[in-house]
Amino acid sequence: MLRRSSLITAAFGDSTGEPDLYEPSRQLDDWRAAIAFARSLPGVDAERVATLGSSSGGGHALAATAVDRKIAAAISQVPMLDRETQAYVRPQHVLEEIKAAAAEERYLPAVGQPNEAALIYAPGAEVGWRRVVAIGDESRWRNRVSAAWLLGPPYRPIQHSASLHCPWLVCVAADDQVAKPGPAIEAARGAPKGELRIYPGIDHFDIYDGPPHEAVVADEVEFLQRHLLGRNLSGKTYAGAGFSRIGLPERQKPLP
Repeated sequence: MLRRSSLITAAFGDSTGEPDLYEPSRQLDDWRAAIAFARSLPGVDAERVATLGSSSGGGHALAATAVDRKIAAAISQVPMLDRETQAYVRPQHVLEEIKAAAAEERYLPAVGQPNEAALIYAPGAEVGWRRVVAIGDESRWRNRVSAAWLLGPPYRPIQHSASLHCPWLVCVAADDQVAKPGPAIEAARGAPKGELRIYPGIDHFDIYDGPPHEAVVADEVEFLQRHLLGRNLSGKTYAGAGFSRIGLPERQKPLP
């Protein structure tokens, strides 16, 4: 019996540990520990474990998979793979405020308006974030996050895409303003076993509920069925099948 195991990172306040701490390297430590724990569970096939992450977690899914060649498949939805190229461009005075907060090891709002010093600041992001938190169950999330990590080396999971060893599904919101879609699209197209799904008319936080959510989940389940269980669901009707998306399948090997 195979249990489907997915690893999703979120910032909604439900995890244990130091509150409001965000450091990509420490989150990747947690991913490695979670993967090892999943493999140790009874009834789990250690050779068929997949990673799945959303937003910054989409970058973590790629980074964690790249250093673990036993991972069978990876999924990144609306992924932030490179803040340098994907983040919404903010005014210079806001950048200076953020640098000052990081240098003084202060906290920033996790989400805010485009003219505010916050970790996420794209147009419409605060409304979208708060809507997603509101549909959760008794979230303990609060709007603050550590900033010191921003002064460290750039965190660029995208650097792993061109050499990723396993099938990788990238689900991109075409109108994403939090994580601009272009770099993620190119990364999926350049990955040896990359598969791409683009959802027209959808912004970053739209994929967490309603028809867009059903469409993304349906595509992710089909991907996992195909690569973990060897089942091809082509031609079958599944949840979200009527929702518009653009697909790029896994790259085919050239004919000899």
